Amino acid sequence: MSDSPAGVADLLGVLAYAELTAFLRLAEDATRHAPSLGDRAALGDLAATEYAHFRLLHDRLTSLGVDPEEAMAPFVGPLDGWHTQTTPGDWLEVLVKAYVGTGIALDFYREAAARVDAETRRLVEEVLADEGRSQFAVERVSAALKEDPAQGGRLALWARRMVGEALSQGQHVAAARPELARLLAEAAGEDITRMFARLTEAHGRRMAAMGLTPKP
Repeated sequence: MSDSPAGVADLLGVLAYAELTAFLRLAEDATRHAPSLGDRAALGDLAATEYAHFRLLHDRLTSLGVDPEEAMAPFVGPLDGWHTQTTPGDWLEVLVKAYVGTGIALDFYREAAARVDAETRRLVEEVLADEGRSQFAVERVSAALKEDPAQGGRLALWARRMVGEALSQGQHVAAARPELARLLAEAAGEDITRMFARLTEAHGRRMAAMGLTPKP
């Protein structure tokens, strides 16, 4: 168990801002790109879930005596930068980002949560629960690829770009917030390679679920 209050505050802070921005971006994407009212409502439901998660994290920070705004502040630049670099251009890109792009980032936070206290770890696991995101995105992207298989190539490149941007921004966060980086290092122990293998495997499963990997 980590004995670093700063590390816990950083983890909750980055998650809180990630959930807040996810809520705002999903709501915006629903308005701009959803092709039907049903899709707009479904994406709106996901956005509402993200906001509920933000409130849980906000309240947990407050209960620990940490100002939520101060805890989130160091992560505004990196997370806003990631969203700016990965602004979806259409509905399918919205779905791939919501599932594949967000998933790889949340996997990092889940790894870091392995070394915090049990109550915080339970909260993080609740916040990182899938909440139907995968089914919603997979069904729609899979259907679109059946209609137009040529879309697969560009969407696979889009997913690859998002992961690259997420890793780049993650490095900036780790460099700026050593306590958060220490949680991640403690979780990995001496085997960083194995941790990255887990992240890569999880990413591969998401890509395969959407039909964005080459067929044998």
